[in-house]
Amino acid sequence: MSTRFTWRGVIVEVRHEPDWLSTGFDHIEIEAIPRTPLPITETGYRSRFIDPGDLDDYDDAVAFARFWLEAAAKDWDGQLSLL
Repeated sequence: MSTRFTWRGVIVEVRHEPDWLSTGFDHIEIEAIPRTPLPITETGYRSRFIDPGDLDDYDDAVAFARFWLEAAAKDWDGQLSLL
């Protein structure tokens, strides 16, 4: 599954591969389009393997990505204000 959404003016693509290569883990990729730093990555790309149950509290991988970005942004916003 691949979905794009806009987060704080940045287009973000989320790719989710359940049971990646039959490993029992899901693979989530988050990429800024075009690549630009995000609070979870300085390069604009982040890959993460998760237990399938980690998504149970979210509607889908996009909701998980939005939550992750917002949670990380709390510290990131403070760091930006120091510049």
